[in-house]
Amino acid sequence: MFRVCYGSAPDGLTCPIHRAVCVILAPVRDGKVHGNNNVIKVPLVTEGPGRGSSTMIGGGNRHMNNAGRDGENIGNCPFSQRLFMILWLKGVIFNVTTVDLKRKPTDLQNLAPGTNPPFMMFDGEVKTDVNKIEEFLEEKLTPPRHPKLAPKHPESNSAGNDVFAKFSAYIKNPKKDLNGILEKNFLKSLKKLDDFLNCPLTDEIDANSTEDVAVSKRMYLDGDELTLADCNLLPKLQIIKVVAKKYRNFEIPTEMTGIWRYLRNAYTRDEFTNTCPADSDIEYAYINVAKKIQ
Repeated sequence: MFRVCYGSAPDGLTCPIHRAVCVILAPVRDGKVHGNNNVIKVPLVTEGPGRGSSTMIGGGNRHMNNAGRDGENIGNCPFSQRLFMILWLKGVIFNVTTVDLKRKPTDLQNLAPGTNPPFMMFDGEVKTDVNKIEEFLEEKLTPPRHPKLAPKHPESNSAGNDVFAKFSAYIKNPKKDLNGILEKNFLKSLKKLDDFLNCPLTDEIDANSTEDVAVSKRMYLDGDELTLADCNLLPKLQIIKVVAKKYRNFEIPTEMTGIWRYLRNAYTRDEFTNTCPADSDIEYAYINVAKKIQ
């Protein structure tokens, strides 16, 4: 058994955190990851009074409550959703319990004094990088019990890697004279992602076929199965879609068929939809981040 705790996020993804979530991970029977002193901390946001609730996720129970401002259920944070998706795809059963970071329990305060989440502690070693936490889960939760989630194509890992940064610059900007430039840069990053999603991967092309594959039909970044790359990108795309519409009346252009195919396929997966925060919680998280154009 090891525990995953959620706290404040780095400013890089503009995730205002006021609450934490504590997750208990219990691999079925004799999983490779075990022991009572293995703790992972990653970011998550919820708001409201200091109440708490518990939800089981994964395995036989495929349900997650989407909330945040009520102080009970999980809220908006792409880092948290990224790890939830990984764990769900790995087939791990775990419990989620919300706690108030303003009144952190002593055991959470003692995990890594002076360090803000996300961090992971395993066998006395502290990891402060979400990417390292992901690597740890991929290394420890392995076949045949748990599926491998690393992409087959290296380029899938970097697809869309600048979209969120361009979106953040666009949504934070209050200056009218810069809005057009920042929106254009944001659109360029989306177009780059769309081009990648529409470009066939090498394993979609049959060298013995006389027909050319002009447009990819794959469901996700790396093929027809979700991978670590999707767990990283999809939570950010969801934030982009909701926040840009709410605060800029901006929608991803319909002609970006690759992105929309990607999102439609993602919305058919419980691992994504059941770990998404409610739109209202995403909007609330950005209420003071998204600047009005002046």
